[in-house]
Amino acid sequence: MIDQQLVACGRSGNIIREIAEYGAEQAKIVGPENVYNFTIGSPSIDPPPCVAEKMDELRASIPAAQLYTYAPAAGLPEVRAKAAAYLTKTFGVNYRAQDVIITCGTSTCLAAMTRVLLSGGGRAMTFTPYFMDYKYYADAYGEGLTECPTDPDTFQLDLDAAEKALTSDTMMLIINSPNNPSGVVLKREGLEGLARLLERKQLEYGHPIYILADEPYRELVYDGQEVVYLPSIYKNTIYCYSFSKSMSLPGERVGFMALPPELDDYDDIYSAAMATIRAFGYICVSSMWQRVAIDCLGETSDISVYKGNRDLLYGSLTGMGYTCVHPDGAFYLFMKTPEPDATAFCRRAMKDNLLVVPGDSFGTPGYVRLAYCVSRATIERSLPTFRKLAEEYGIAK
Repeated sequence: MIDQQLVACGRSGNIIREIAEYGAEQAKIVGPENVYNFTIGSPSIDPPPCVAEKMDELRASIPAAQLYTYAPAAGLPEVRAKAAAYLTKTFGVNYRAQDVIITCGTSTCLAAMTRVLLSGGGRAMTFTPYFMDYKYYADAYGEGLTECPTDPDTFQLDLDAAEKALTSDTMMLIINSPNNPSGVVLKREGLEGLARLLERKQLEYGHPIYILADEPYRELVYDGQEVVYLPSIYKNTIYCYSFSKSMSLPGERVGFMALPPELDDYDDIYSAAMATIRAFGYICVSSMWQRVAIDCLGETSDISVYKGNRDLLYGSLTGMGYTCVHPDGAFYLFMKTPEPDATAFCRRAMKDNLLVVPGDSFGTPGYVRLAYCVSRATIERSLPTFRKLAEEYGIAK
């Protein structure tokens, strides 16, 4: 029999892509300059120069048959060693080459590790707002996802709410900072408090509770914000990283996971992770792109472009009367809708070719997500429409 839960998930679709596809059709009718599409978080700036330089160097120095051949399932040994050395030097947590597994971005890491940690039973937990695919993973491989609310004014962690949400069935948490969809960077105080809470709950429940640190936006931070390296404060943290956002390489599907040597049940988790990735059909990550990305690790695209977009959009919208939590990272802005039904607001905005995503998809009704990884001209042209809507809903300043 076909798994009906999977059927239901597939039929539910992806609202982000649905709205984006509507925008693509509208662009053919009214012209792309007249569609203000803030739906998909795909980088809009060029990769750092080191990417092209490394590609040229590799093509000149490595025979094509070797450059494009299969890599070992866990990644090229030299790539794993470089990733481990970088993490150890940068964050002070000691990793060995064998602790790193090269993956097809963070999605592979998150999906595989959710299956590994939940397939024996149990639930995942995350904090609202959260990236919608977490629920797909938890529903498909475990007993579901517990949504823990955060402070409604800041989206920072609410430790009282976290303690209430945790149960003996909680096997893992997914934490995403900088956050998609809010752009919020979680503060050290809250994360350290959560680490102490989890350590206490592990003893109480008699089993490990793992964190998956979902960090494709780690380098996309502004104004000197600190992004806490979770494995440095909680040993049972599996670090999931991608080059997609920081280096504008989303289509190349390259990232890695890192398991600290002191991780509880390390050997079993590592073996199960490798088996799961193989079962998913991910034979290996591109041999060339592993080499390119790892030699550029730590480099970023010109994120000043995103910061400029953030400042323009946040300042303009709050100046018009909209309410938004200030985004300190990533390239998203989470705006409170002027009516309780965020989907209805999105439908109304679509009539003027303004495309945003309802927060219901992220576990937070009453908000919409705007991905501001777009051209500055798109933001500037969209502002009169935002103003029109603010006036229509009676919130305009």
